[in-house]
Amino acid sequence: MSAPSSFNRRRFLTRSSALAPCLLGDFSFLSGLQRVSAEDTVLPQGIVKLSAEIEPVVQLLEKTPRDRLLEEVGSRIKSGRLGYQQVLAALQLAGVRNVQPRPVGFKFHSVLVVNSAHLASMASPDQDRWLPIFWALDYYKKAEADDVSQNNWTMAPVEESKVPPAHRARQAFIDAMDNWDVSAADAAIAGLVRHGSAGEIFELFAQYGSRDFRDIGHKAIFVANSFRTLQNIGWHHAEPILRSLAYALLAHEGGNPAKRNAKVDRPWRFNQLRVADIPDDWQNGERRDEAVTDFLETLRQASPEDACQEAVEHLKRGVSPRSLWDAGFQFSSELLMRNPGIIALHAVTSANAMHHAYQACSEDRTRRLLTLQLPAFLTLFRQNPKDLEDKEERIHLLQPAEGLPDSSAETLEAIFAEVTEDRYGAARKILAFCQRDAQHAQEFIVNARRMLFMKGNNAHDYKFTSAVLEDFYQISPGLREAFLAASVYNLRGSAERDNPLIQRTRAALA
Repeated sequence: MSAPSSFNRRRFLTRSSALAPCLLGDFSFLSGLQRVSAEDTVLPQGIVKLSAEIEPVVQLLEKTPRDRLLEEVGSRIKSGRLGYQQVLAALQLAGVRNVQPRPVGFKFHSVLVVNSAHLASMASPDQDRWLPIFWALDYYKKAEADDVSQNNWTMAPVEESKVPPAHRARQAFIDAMDNWDVSAADAAIAGLVRHGSAGEIFELFAQYGSRDFRDIGHKAIFVANSFRTLQNIGWHHAEPILRSLAYALLAHEGGNPAKRNAKVDRPWRFNQLRVADIPDDWQNGERRDEAVTDFLETLRQASPEDACQEAVEHLKRGVSPRSLWDAGFQFSSELLMRNPGIIALHAVTSANAMHHAYQACSEDRTRRLLTLQLPAFLTLFRQNPKDLEDKEERIHLLQPAEGLPDSSAETLEAIFAEVTEDRYGAARKILAFCQRDAQHAQEFIVNARRMLFMKGNNAHDYKFTSAVLEDFYQISPGLREAFLAASVYNLRGSAERDNPLIQRTRAALA
């Protein structure tokens, strides 16, 4: 597994939690919260059952009206009857039980965003940590209402008679996923969860989540976020979450993809063969700046098939996979600079999800496939290359601004004030600020996250911000600063309106 270089992440989180916010208000009203267990309630018929200790909390989220939920949860937190992990688990489980995971996006962001909210919470000072969770509670209620208005989907209990025994569950799941068989996959994953290990199951999902480009990377994002959330809430909650995940990964349009040759499926099929060309010692290659530059140019111009083949050629020449991932991260942020919007944003969050899978999986073949699928996805994110022809921004050409104030606080204030008016100018200031002192990147990250809490108003704000601020530590020094600077193309600025949920959260916990 690759480790973040240069910075010690644990030490940073400890230090950054203690940093005084330069820009934003007092969040002391969020402190002093405790944990608790919930009382039993009656479970409605015809829906999947959850574990006894979490079912009452999930029902609290389901049954409480949106305009009262923050207050009800806040009351239980204040009185010590509800704690952080319970709320996090209930958020994830209420989403997978009540929101259809197709398409893998739109209203289903209420599930996709749970891990992002948790990452924002855990990386924040103690007094801020309930803010992203309360935002996610409110967002779940909106998604729940949207689902009711569209088709009122609810996860049903698994058909127990179809669940395979322990010795057949793994192969039954593989066969079902390979054949895009929804019913068989639902029963098989239930059996596999009950008898298999978390690592074994993650390995399979890491592959299936990255095999096709449908839903612009949301499948890979759901894989990473669901398993990361399970690490925090406990594997005993896995069955309904992974049933939802399997159903989501089998989403497609038209006929059975196993029986046709759709464009979004081709890179995976070719890469199944290409992995054999990668040398056995591929993880021991050398990181080379010129390889990062070359592969970045490949991603700008090549077809998915040619980009994947070029990745193989680099690895055969003794280039380390880190060089390819560095180029991939850089290109995802460059796409955002050149064509800001929802598509390029998902290039960034997909790269984050696939890199997490690459780090977390243990099988060499899975890591090879992920390393090749990354360039396939990124080139598909270009959409129509002609749309980018007149866009001059290139991440390697970004130059630091001159004449920054000596004070960090004044510089940060100027950066976030400029975000909404001149993102390129703000990016240059961030680059200069980070290059002046390594500590400045930490200060920027703390304030960017707090700006998210104050100004963020949709799931993409949380997904994107959490991905960027995490991936900063995954990129090689000398490149990470420009990557962070480019993030300003989807960050919130100080001139934007405050999220009204801040006041509701304040009142709920006062």
